[in-house]
Amino acid sequence: MTRRKPSALLTAALLLLIPSATLAQHTPAPGSPERKAIADALRAPVEKELKKKVVFKIDALKVQDGWAFLRGVPQQPGGRKMDYSGTKYAREIADDMFDDWICALLRKEGGRWRVVTHVIGATDVVYATWPEDYNAPRAIFDMPEPEQ
Repeated sequence: MTRRKPSALLTAALLLLIPSATLAQHTPAPGSPERKAIADALRAPVEKELKKKVVFKIDALKVQDGWAFLRGVPQQPGGRKMDYSGTKYAREIADDMFDDWICALLRKEGGRWRVVTHVIGATDVVYATWPEDYNAPRAIFDMPEPEQ
């Protein structure tokens, strides 16, 4: 009986069956379609919440297994500091209970990114329990501290 070596097609098919959990986390490059899609998905609820146009200065972004974690700073178009007057955050700012940053967890479903949760202005690490709370890969939350 002659034993055949697996064909390249069979090998490729088997690799596609490997669970996505084995895929390493990555950071989409600035300007890449993936990075833009993630930022655009987050932009919609943030603009609705703030009732203002927003862009993000992304400090850290990691993606793995259809999950994305973004940390950054909401800004006005053109990169100006966000004006939170008239938002629910104005009081927190006045009480010095606001740090100007955003963190967000997103999930890719049906080929589109959707926001699972996000927090603006937290004064602590609100995402510490998100891996367990949302069953998201822990590796996407491991990132350096933001520059001050």
